[in-house]
Amino acid sequence: MARAGANSSIGAMTDSSKTPGRTNRIAELRNLAGLALLVIGVHSLVAKPFYIPSESMMPGLLVGDRLLVSKYPYGWSYASPSFHLLPFVHGRLFGRIPERGDVVIVSRPQPGSREDLIKRVVGLPGDTVQMVGGHLWLNGKPVPTLDLGYRRFRADSNLRCAPNDARPRPEPGQPSCGFRVLRETLPGGRSYEVLDLYPSRQDDTAPYRVPAGHVFLMGDNRDNSADSRSPRASGGLGGAVPVEAIGGRAEFVTFSLKGEATWNPATWLSDFRSGRSGASLR
Repeated sequence: MARAGANSSIGAMTDSSKTPGRTNRIAELRNLAGLALLVIGVHSLVAKPFYIPSESMMPGLLVGDRLLVSKYPYGWSYASPSFHLLPFVHGRLFGRIPERGDVVIVSRPQPGSREDLIKRVVGLPGDTVQMVGGHLWLNGKPVPTLDLGYRRFRADSNLRCAPNDARPRPEPGQPSCGFRVLRETLPGGRSYEVLDLYPSRQDDTAPYRVPAGHVFLMGDNRDNSADSRSPRASGGLGGAVPVEAIGGRAEFVTFSLKGEATWNPATWLSDFRSGRSGASLR
């Protein structure tokens, strides 16, 4: 009897010794789940990082730029969550119409697409938008535009030039690209730079009246941007987009990379573009 009691006592000790380990693992999983929910919540409701994958917003934004996008300036909608799992839903919570000149993140309207685009708001509800000879017109009047001439941009792995456009700088091995830069000033005083690369079909468009509850979006790289001027069949936005599709406002560049880093840590610091961090988009 005493021996049986001793065995029972040992078994009880063995079982109780396993309980703290299981409890600790469960607590760790709960903590990780809570942390993941917190990150997703912040990304969906407050702010999130965004990577520039294309040249459609040059010269202000370059491929390789990392941005901070705030989620709350226009309220929240189906497009606010970091993971686009919701279908289109009308209305915004605490909604507000973007201002002309704002750089915004918009959910691509193609069915099944999970890709976000970044464009500039140029037309508000009721505005009539038109391109005439490569220049923006609003409500029957040309937007004041200043030709700044050609500017050189240093080429790297994230900014490639056409063969006839890459010319060496005075320093050997440092090619650069030349682009014609214009400065537009919208009604209200917002001013920003755009590129005029070459004649294109997007240089001349029919007058387009922006419907209520919509905004007209364009890329700053006017000849290399799929935006509200382009039909959905060609990858564009197919006209003005509903304000519900706006997922946030781009605020500033956090940092920028040339795209030339390798697995060698010695290349990481040299991959940073100088002078880009902190550049405001407001």
